[in-house]
Amino acid sequence: MVLDVLIRYVPSNVHIGVGRSFYTPADKRALPNGAEVWQGYYQSARPTVGKMMINVDVSSTAFIESGPVPEVVAKMLGRRSIDELRRGIPERELTKLVKLLKNVYINVIHRGEKKLKYRVTKLTPSPADRTMFKDEAGNEMSVADYFAKQYNKRLALPFLPCIVVKKDIFLPMEVCEIIPGQRLEKKLNEKQTAEMIKFTCQKPNIRANKIRQGLGLMQHRDNPYLQQFGMAVKPEMAVVKARVLPTPKISYHQSSQDAEFAPQGGAWNLRGKKVAQGATLGSWSVVNFAGAVPLPAIQRFIRELCQTFIDTGLNVVNRQPPIISADPHGNIERTLKEAWLKAGNAAKANPQLILCILPNTGVPLYAEIKRISDTLIGVPTQCLQSKHIADAKKQYCANVCLKVNMKLGGMNLFLSPPQIPFIAQRPTIIIGADVTHPSPGDFNRPSIAALSASMDARASRYSSAIRVQANRTEIIADLANMMKEILKNFYQSCGQKPERILFYRDGVSEGQFKQVMDSEVAAIRAACASLEKTYQPTLTFVVVQKRHHARFFPIEQRDADRTGNCLPGTVIDTDIVHPFEFDFYLQSHAGLQGTSRPTHYHVLHDENKFTSDALQELTYNLCYIYGRATRAVSIVPAAYYADLIAARARFHRRGENWSDTDATSESMDSEAQMASFATVKPELQKVMYYM
Repeated sequence: MVLDVLIRYVPSNVHIGVGRSFYTPADKRALPNGAEVWQGYYQSARPTVGKMMINVDVSSTAFIESGPVPEVVAKMLGRRSIDELRRGIPERELTKLVKLLKNVYINVIHRGEKKLKYRVTKLTPSPADRTMFKDEAGNEMSVADYFAKQYNKRLALPFLPCIVVKKDIFLPMEVCEIIPGQRLEKKLNEKQTAEMIKFTCQKPNIRANKIRQGLGLMQHRDNPYLQQFGMAVKPEMAVVKARVLPTPKISYHQSSQDAEFAPQGGAWNLRGKKVAQGATLGSWSVVNFAGAVPLPAIQRFIRELCQTFIDTGLNVVNRQPPIISADPHGNIERTLKEAWLKAGNAAKANPQLILCILPNTGVPLYAEIKRISDTLIGVPTQCLQSKHIADAKKQYCANVCLKVNMKLGGMNLFLSPPQIPFIAQRPTIIIGADVTHPSPGDFNRPSIAALSASMDARASRYSSAIRVQANRTEIIADLANMMKEILKNFYQSCGQKPERILFYRDGVSEGQFKQVMDSEVAAIRAACASLEKTYQPTLTFVVVQKRHHARFFPIEQRDADRTGNCLPGTVIDTDIVHPFEFDFYLQSHAGLQGTSRPTHYHVLHDENKFTSDALQELTYNLCYIYGRATRAVSIVPAAYYADLIAARARFHRRGENWSDTDATSESMDSEAQMASFATVKPELQKVMYYM
């Protein structure tokens, strides 16, 4: 930390610092809705084997656009110009605007040289020409009249509300300017996120050059403070040794062509492949929420889909499921229950699946469908976007097939026992754990903890457990009971108790390693002991981190894949790792665009006596059997599933308003918030309903 303060002191006096990064407006780009992205640099001092190093990376963050308030307001509300607001701002948009502008710093420009700085507290509900107050003499007048009288300024935009600062000072928007360099604390909307990704996505060689250019801004040379401490920083990137692990052979059903094969370049396709265990689909129905799609088109699509299902190894008993049309704004619960009954009646069997055709990518309808199907009806749902119905592409149908097979308890692919000796030799359970927190600035909604746990010797099928817990608590509060649930599931599924536990824990920052490890290892032990006094499986506890700033650039072109990134299976476990703990970087996936980020695995506790090689290979091999993809993924699937489960659980809240993404739920206290989450039906906890 001392070194961190030292290397940050000079740049943070010149640039705008946010955490361990600092940003400059030199490289900025506008984002939609009154935001802009600034590029900057991250740096932190890190202890490595035998020396101290500085980790430098490019970094970007969103700022609020600076300039005259009316112009920015028009952009925030998605208008082309301020003229479009002459009729006033609708109430819903005003609420949104207050949230965006609250606590933002502004200057006033109507006082000549005196550029006073204020912080926005709220907006007036009425426009400037109808916002009344009493002046010093006690005469009631509008803000617009006051400005005309006091400053001889006729307002050009009297139809805009006033900005309220301090207790009750009213300022017309047109006399205010937003001060530059204020970070946007809120979650970005979809459009902003898409633009942000475009701006920050850089090929590895470009990123490496950017980092080299940035070294100057850090002012490590001629820095009097560093000199006084006798510290110097070598200005070149460190060259480290890496290994590329051998690609595992993955297995599909024996009847496939090339039933067992080693993929090339971290990706493959399903041509001629059948899933390892195809589920039977007999009792199902289709709900069309997209009114514009005609029935014949849906029937044609279902025929195509069924054919793909059969080609891919599912057993489709009923190829003509009942189809019902429904209003996306109507009573979704009634609709889905009706679909459930129709499916059951048509097949004279318990319904297994409801297929939903959605009109758009909007969250509200999707969230409601998932809440009802996961927590009330207890049947998996598969949502499809209506745009895919018109032309049933083979690839699309095959992807849907992978998801449906897992939701029905099937298995898509697996690794043969020799590739996963640790799991195959003795009963072993692989667990992924994650805690997701609500978006920034939301201190009311709870955090959600999720576990996913393997149920067999192939580590292909997983059960799940979910808990809601206090806002922004990182430690899993009810881990002992969650562990009991999944250990029982494992026993019911295999008839054996796990002798070993491999626990991949996602989402823990370095500062919390000790706390999390102590508390969660104890909880896992307690869970085992409570099932049986003498039950003591051996435990390995690994933290999985994606949010870090280590990036690797192949020196030779021949060691790079076609995107210029390191090859899948690249492992770095020397030079830049922890001086004495067991950790490694693994880039298990093939990059699609930009610079790939390796995953950092840090073993905090190991009773299974893993060698580095054994854990690295097992982790890498598992990345090839993520159920819904035909490529190696970037983090071990158990952790990936835990992340999906936690994300899905956000939708299980009754009465959530999804239509306005930034509507916070101030009306409910955190106790009520936690109580408003429904639990997933037990029959779904044993299948991968969240795929």
